[in-house]
Amino acid sequence: MGDASDPAPSDDVVDRLERGEVEAATASLDELQAADAEARTEAIRSLQRFAEEAPESFEPIVSALAPFLTDEQRSIRLSTAKLFVAVARTAPEAALGGADALAARLADDEEFYYVRARSAEALGYLALEAPEEVVSPDVLADLRVGLEFDEPEVREKLAKALAQVAVASPGRLRHHVPTLAAHLEDDSEEIRYHLATALVAVSCRKPEAVTDAVEELSARLDDDSPYVRGRAAEAVGLVARAGTSAAIPELKLAAMVEAADDGDDDEAFAVERVRFALAAIEGADSEDFDEEIGSLAAVRERTDEIIEAMRRTDESTCPQCGLELPEGGPPMCPDCGSPR
Repeated sequence: MGDASDPAPSDDVVDRLERGEVEAATASLDELQAADAEARTEAIRSLQRFAEEAPESFEPIVSALAPFLTDEQRSIRLSTAKLFVAVARTAPEAALGGADALAARLADDEEFYYVRARSAEALGYLALEAPEEVVSPDVLADLRVGLEFDEPEVREKLAKALAQVAVASPGRLRHHVPTLAAHLEDDSEEIRYHLATALVAVSCRKPEAVTDAVEELSARLDDDSPYVRGRAAEAVGLVARAGTSAAIPELKLAAMVEAADDGDDDEAFAVERVRFALAAIEGADSEDFDEEIGSLAAVRERTDEIIEAMRRTDESTCPQCGLELPEGGPPMCPDCGSPR
């Protein structure tokens, strides 16, 4: 064995994973912890590239990767958190072993906020696969409290994770509806969308739990974003269809239908859900509407697509990762490095 201070080859772990040499790959990661920062950085970057090709290969080495989430170099912790996001997005079962380590990063209030944001994002994807294994009361509390953070890019990732938890296990958020509703006025369109989506998910299974949030949801019917308006109307419609005592804004919904422009695809998303909510008040059968409205499966399948559509229309956000970029800021995104 060479001197532990010598830089490890950046592709050593990847080569061994490709050959199926799991024990050797794990040993390489263990040795890499003693290598210099440049070697550690390049190795994690190589693993990120490999994760795009074979994310399922990471399951047996997750425990060996977890220590890099606490690396002394902030950039390496961030790269490792991004690596977990890449694996969790497409092969969540392969990253489940890192859930505790990710939760610890999220809970550390001294951690760099981008690391916390990416850890939350990875946990959200894992929650879609196995909420009972990932979403402890402590994790849920950290996600909820994180909505108070100053940095919008952190709040967006946490709001996204909360929406994913709600889609995977709506009952887990039924007692947190007031917190979700209280942040529906956030300046970030993505945050408002994710929180409205979380309330739709809860409404799909526990509509009575969303009764007290109808006022805040009704206020979102005037939102600048058709996607936020649509999700808000969808949640209101589900609550109305359940026959709760909530005060549904019938006149507002009717006026929105009358003023609707069905020619715009983005607006159509909102209009159909407004009609769904209005029909719920009138007692119309939900089967008269597109089966994706009021459906947890549809919410899960379409969220990434909708976020991409939102970002295409917002030049103030990074087209790759969605980070909010200040006017006149640097030519490169400070999060993912993509050109503006």
